[in-house]
Amino acid sequence: MCGRTRLVKDYSQIRIELTFAEEGRIPNYAPRWNIAPSEDLLTAVRDKHGKRRPVMMRWGLIPAWAKDEKIAFSTFNARAESIDTKPAFRGAWAAGQRCLFVTDGFYEWRKSEPRDTRQPFAVAMANGKPMVMAGLYEGWVSPTGERIRTVTIITTDANAKIAPIHPRMPVVLDKSDWGKWLGEEPASEAELKALLVPCPPETIDAWPVSARVGNVRNEGPELLERVEDAAPVTATQTRLL
Repeated sequence: MCGRTRLVKDYSQIRIELTFAEEGRIPNYAPRWNIAPSEDLLTAVRDKHGKRRPVMMRWGLIPAWAKDEKIAFSTFNARAESIDTKPAFRGAWAAGQRCLFVTDGFYEWRKSEPRDTRQPFAVAMANGKPMVMAGLYEGWVSPTGERIRTVTIITTDANAKIAPIHPRMPVVLDKSDWGKWLGEEPASEAELKALLVPCPPETIDAWPVSARVGNVRNEGPELLERVEDAAPVTATQTRLL
């Protein structure tokens, strides 16, 4: 799964890396080291003119048919295996409402340990560039008439780097696949689903960090500092996951 992300890079760097259209509104976001579901995330979408645009969206997809926001507490992740069949997501999938999540990485807690003592890990791209994840978005109108764009991060089986920590991970897309996922290049449903696989383990890094990241009120670069792992994963534990 993926329940925490971060984004601290300046937008000028991101615009170049994501090749956003130069005209248009600049997204309003501040550097964040600890972003949780229900907060806004920077995404990339293909607009009606075929241009790649930055859009801030609320994390936790609310399907168009939902009567209230409660469902968002369980829809911040979508399993790749059921993306086209689960009621909460199949409408967005059928409508081609695919987006890219722009992050500097995510945090994950080692699932093999008791919940209140699990070791958190920071995960980032090995080359230091943005970690771009696959997602779906949906437009929702609240009972009061407010229009909200909400999103979910798609997850898949963990690769060899993440498997000792957790059995699932977000779908991290290679730059060469961004256009296909956004619909800028033609792709069949089978070709799109083929993208929803673990990224190569050598493309990412993971290291233990302070338990302070577990509190959503904590922010700052110190959350990324490496700490000693009190219970490093053994080969036996890896086989059990």
